[in-house]
Amino acid sequence: MIEFLHSPGFLGTHANLFADLTLLLSLLVLLTFSIGFSLAIKGRYETHKWVQTAGVIINVILVLWLMVLPYRNLILRDEGGPREAIFYQVTMLHAAVGFFAFFLGSFVVLRGHKLVPKFLQFKNYKLFMRTAYGLYLATTILGLWLYYTWYVVIENPPIF
Repeated sequence: MIEFLHSPGFLGTHANLFADLTLLLSLLVLLTFSIGFSLAIKGRYETHKWVQTAGVIINVILVLWLMVLPYRNLILRDEGGPREAIFYQVTMLHAAVGFFAFFLGSFVVLRGHKLVPKFLQFKNYKLFMRTAYGLYLATTILGLWLYYTWYVVIENPPIF
């Protein structure tokens, strides 16, 4: 299975299949969150809650399996490096914004299911939901920039 994921990707860049699938899953999560956002605007709150929950579950798997390990190997351990400074800068920016999006979005979903202690439950739910959505949108845009930088711009693309 690992060898299959390291085969050439299908998007026409220097990326492997693993990276191309990560990109597509990220876009799927953004689409899921956007559909959930639309449902909330239409007042379909129960459906919204479950669509957002599904998006967060997919995102948790995506981040913990497909993003943390490459970050550890390619940034923290600098395997295959050193590389151009832009490689590290884009990755660190994406990781920083993504960190806040990941934890705030996960917290908002847990709060929506009343799975957090009472003292952590906030009153202005829309503010937190919209902030989490905005952060995730920014993280996805940064992720697209990261993909472009890693697999189109730099001459020594990372292999993970």
